Amino acid sequence: MDDYKPVSTPMTIGCKLWADDESPDVDQNIYRFMIGSLLYLTTSRLDIMLAVRLVARYQSTPKQSHLLATKRIFRYLKGTIGYGLWYLKGKDFTLTTYTYVDWASYVDD
Repeated sequence: MDDYKPVSTPMTIGCKLWADDESPDVDQNIYRFMIGSLLYLTTSRLDIMLAVRLVARYQSTPKQSHLLATKRIFRYLKGTIGYGLWYLKGKDFTLTTYTYVDWASYVDD
């Protein structure tokens, strides 16, 4: 991954992943290791939370398309290495966030 170019977003716009993908299967252990590493990073990198949640769904039968989406998150992290939250020890602080969540126009929610 050292020679990969960084990207500006963790997922491509309009990325659709599904379990019954026709792409080839990939090694489940490697995929789970990658997802585990990304889940650990979500504690300080909230900007990857949605993308990691989407790719983590397919740990039981990962496909090539899922692996490519996961690698894109790592490419994003490479380009934004200085981003993150810093938690001060022994200091009280208030974290306020705002978000607009449409759940991709999900009709059941």
